[in-house]
Amino acid sequence: MKSLLKSSLIATALAFGTLATTPAFAVDEVNVAAAQGQSALAVQGYDVISYRNDAPVVGSAQFTAEYEGATYQFANQANLDTFNTNPAKYVPAYGGFCAYGVAKGKKFEVDPTAYKIVDDVLYLNFNKSIQKKWLKKTDKYIDQAETNWTEIRSVAVDDL
Repeated sequence: MKSLLKSSLIATALAFGTLATTPAFAVDEVNVAAAQGQSALAVQGYDVISYRNDAPVVGSAQFTAEYEGATYQFANQANLDTFNTNPAKYVPAYGGFCAYGVAKGKKFEVDPTAYKIVDDVLYLNFNKSIQKKWLKKTDKYIDQAETNWTEIRSVAVDDL
């Protein structure tokens, strides 16, 4: 009887599309922080294009773009336009989590000013102290992080 009821419920759910259309949710794939009165901001609101210019600067709520479920802010319209040409090129590696942390199989917050661009990819670190450690063996840590990211990408931060 339980089996028949279960089958009936599944058939009904499928008929109404509730199981067939339920999206798969990405869990903590992008490191976002909700600032006061704002949506989930990537890179703590820093302009990801500015990293490739002189130095990183905080973007403005006036210039935003949505990408992979996160809001990116930019200092000006030109940076927003640049981002929109190819967002994947400009977003930080590992969803903006600490590159060293990902190399260790974890997802840590970052200090947006602790960064390095390697082979045109933006990598962020937890803080300047961790960054110094990461910079000593950058290639090794990137290799480890690339392997780990495939395994931890969709795992909730609290589950690591």
